Amino acid sequence: MTITRPATLFVSSLLLALWSAPLLAVFPAEQPFPGVRYHQETRQSPPLRLFVAEVDVTNPRLRIRVSPGGPDPDGPGAWETTLMTPTAVAARDGFDLAVNGDFFSIRKPPTATAAPLYQPGVWANVVGPAVSDGRAWSIGDRPRPSLVVRATGRVAIERVAKPPANARAIVAGNVMLVERGNIVAHQNQDKHPRTVLGLNGQRTRLVILVVDGRQGGSSGMSYGELASEMIRLGCQSAINLDGGGSTVMVLRDPATRRWRVLNQPSDGQERPVANVLGITAARADRR
Repeated sequence: MTITRPATLFVSSLLLALWSAPLLAVFPAEQPFPGVRYHQETRQSPPLRLFVAEVDVTNPRLRIRVSPGGPDPDGPGAWETTLMTPTAVAARDGFDLAVNGDFFSIRKPPTATAAPLYQPGVWANVVGPAVSDGRAWSIGDRPRPSLVVRATGRVAIERVAKPPANARAIVAGNVMLVERGNIVAHQNQDKHPRTVLGLNGQRTRLVILVVDGRQGGSSGMSYGELASEMIRLGCQSAINLDGGGSTVMVLRDPATRRWRVLNQPSDGQERPVANVLGITAARADRR
């Protein structure tokens, strides 16, 4: 005997099954973590890929930290850290969002080699001042534009050579792009992959911009273009961090708890770097 189910009962059962099924989260989400908003843009003329994270620095559940790569390879010697990929640093230190940090120099191999210069474990120095968890581990040779997080939680962009005693975190760049809401003029107008930090006028919102470059789908940006972009994003001050092959933005997927590179690094893969800027969001699922 054939039993025919009423259409209304079939539809109700189907809807119940759909509601009961686990939802597939879209990655990356517009708000991957409380206090962090994310979006990306693709432009055609000129071709560009932009990745933007906006961080509410007043949110007590968020923490901004600067982390060196690997351990100091020679103690009191000339070198400060060893290169690590940003995803490795983010996994080690539990960051939810991370970008590459300072410009850096490396100890080159004594003999010619076909291997890439930038490899995990290579000895390195950052060029500017650097502070991690209140410990100053690098001093600049001159004042450099830096993002400074003080022990009080106040965040500022200022020129720093020797880290102030109350600094909890410092990451340095090479040039100011925006100062007091105005574009800082630079003769150099070369276009490259870029990593940029900016603050709004109230210093309550940190804007992190990554721009792909040196590839067909994205030509990179000049200093002037970066400055205009940061002003468009509401920044009153902005600095340029290391870029080129180092440029990367890493985000932790809340669903899988794995770290993923959002942009397309110009090396074709992550470049190991000397330090990173990381954001950690306090969450119930953190273990």
